Amino acid sequence: MNAFSAATAAKVTVHDGAHLMKQQIIDFVSGFTIETTPGSALKIPDYREHLRPGAKVAVTFLPGSDFADTIATAKRLKEEGFRPLPHFAARSIVSAAVLEENLKRLQDEVGVEEVVALGGAVDKPLGVFESSMDLLETGLFDKHGIREIGVAGHPEGSPDISEQGLKDAVTWKNAFAERTGAKLYIATQFCFEAAPIIAWDRMIQSEGNRLPIHIGVPGLATIKTLLNHAKACGVGPSMRVLTRQARNIAKLMTVNAPDKLIMDLARYHAEDPNCGIARVHMYPLGGLRRSAAWTYAVTDGAFEMDPKGKGFKVTRDIG
Repeated sequence: MNAFSAATAAKVTVHDGAHLMKQQIIDFVSGFTIETTPGSALKIPDYREHLRPGAKVAVTFLPGSDFADTIATAKRLKEEGFRPLPHFAARSIVSAAVLEENLKRLQDEVGVEEVVALGGAVDKPLGVFESSMDLLETGLFDKHGIREIGVAGHPEGSPDISEQGLKDAVTWKNAFAERTGAKLYIATQFCFEAAPIIAWDRMIQSEGNRLPIHIGVPGLATIKTLLNHAKACGVGPSMRVLTRQARNIAKLMTVNAPDKLIMDLARYHAEDPNCGIARVHMYPLGGLRRSAAWTYAVTDGAFEMDPKGKGFKVTRDIG
């Protein structure tokens, strides 16, 4: 083979590799879920301007808020053609009677088959529940027609739970799913780097996890906003990706896209048959409009791969 032929063959190989990687990314991100808060819902005139029909949208419950607001947001989302996933925060629910009342109201006013059950960001429980496991054990989700439940996972640990506690929780949730037939999946906090996520997935699988993982990905936001959210949520080692950039003050207001993270996870998802990650969950930390527009551009293939393999760039104007 002469030099010209060798160069041509190399270009073809690079092109084919980029095409394959692009399809892996599209496949990985398609079917993503996203979330909203009752507070941010007040600033969004119509979710249909930003989300496509049938999108799954988690509805958070924040400490000190009223569950009626979560129900109202879920009702609105369903009326606009989406599938709401209301959050139930264990430490903010004072009793089994209140849990059942909230479930009954949710089903009477909205009607859902999927929810997310979490411990909740409250230091001291307001009542009898300390964890999502306590909620699951009541049997009330099943009684009120809930068929699928997201439960928390922590790829980088948790400031509130010991390492052994996290391991025990994953073991318990797997055992619960097996003995009850409940359809559970693990929903995680967002991270900024793929390596800790992949290592965690492999670790919990080696310890018996069989629940699919919906991995948290930070949406478009400035470095400053991402750092603030990361510190508040206890994001661990992957935060170094941001802190390196934050040393340059001028970059603090630069909008960060999760392209490298998604590219690395998409490769893992496509190439490792034991990958436990089933879906992407977007946290729209800088606003739902731009994060949704960017993510839909990715699922539509409206992006170009970086020739140096450092990520990709969306080619569509997302406003």
